[in-house]
Amino acid sequence: MSKKRVLVAHILGDEGKRMLRERDDIEVVEFHNIIEQGRFQALLESFDAVHGVILGLTRFGAAELERARGLQVVSRIGVGFDAVDVPVMTAAGVPVMVCANANHRAVAEHTLGFMLALAKRTEALCGLVRSGDWHQRYDYLPTELEGREVLLIGCGRIGARVAALCLALGMRVKVYDPYLAPQSLPVGAEPVPVLEAGLASADYVSLHCPKTDETVGLLSAQRLALMKPHAYLVNTARGGIVDEQALYGLLAEKRIAGAALDVFLPEPPAHLSGLPGLPNVICSPHLAGVSREAVSRMAKLAAGNVLDVFGDAPNAANAVNPQVFDRSAPQGVRAPAETIPYPI
Repeated sequence: MSKKRVLVAHILGDEGKRMLRERDDIEVVEFHNIIEQGRFQALLESFDAVHGVILGLTRFGAAELERARGLQVVSRIGVGFDAVDVPVMTAAGVPVMVCANANHRAVAEHTLGFMLALAKRTEALCGLVRSGDWHQRYDYLPTELEGREVLLIGCGRIGARVAALCLALGMRVKVYDPYLAPQSLPVGAEPVPVLEAGLASADYVSLHCPKTDETVGLLSAQRLALMKPHAYLVNTARGGIVDEQALYGLLAEKRIAGAALDVFLPEPPAHLSGLPGLPNVICSPHLAGVSREAVSRMAKLAAGNVLDVFGDAPNAANAVNPQVFDRSAPQGVRAPAETIPYPI
């Protein structure tokens, strides 16, 4: 019996690996998640056929497609797809699958955790206790989230969940999302038609938009300068959406209060320099969407997406380019914005 060969990033959760290995018609080949790109291309080329790939950080574009003979599906462990050249895959009729609904809860909770840590000055207060400076505590008074205004840039699955959590805490939620009709916003959220106006009035700005040609550099130096001196920026979306050099300058000069960052450009950032080295920045290593529960859900979805495509029963709702399943549709057309999932 001829087997389908699937190359799998080693970080795929055990449940996903088990789903694949239990099939006698599937051959699983693992590779390291941070494999050098040239080595990954050589790995692809070493096989007579590669029918599916399950990717973490690894980029996949025209060069990789050329070496993956017989490719039927690209599956991402997560919902971000900026490392995959979607137009190239679409033109070749290869679906790009993501783990819709797998980790939006994790990212939303991480975002809220960041906001609470900023408001309550958790890191600074912890430092006072550890350094024996207990009596300086009144120099580090925390604030409350209730009554504060948060601007969410992007309101897909993650943004909508963040909105619900913030509304439950009594925050005023505003949303900038040019692809979303006002009536589609979460109940209680207010649309902001002009990004600059939202930035100028927000106490917290939180990014939940995909990284695309349109959003790279979205928060430019000019737009960041509109934020209030006591405002905070939270980014759990993607590095590159924010002008990090401009953000560094504003934070170093205390022209905005602070930032919480899960993503950087490049990743990892330079050790103890740049943004992570600032005292008014808290950060995490691009892990907002990777809770234990989310890892399990993503593993099963990423593997399931591959098996569904192999079985001619794909879930189009999990595809970035669902038009590839409609053989009568022109393959070069980009998926409509409302079908594009928001990132990890």
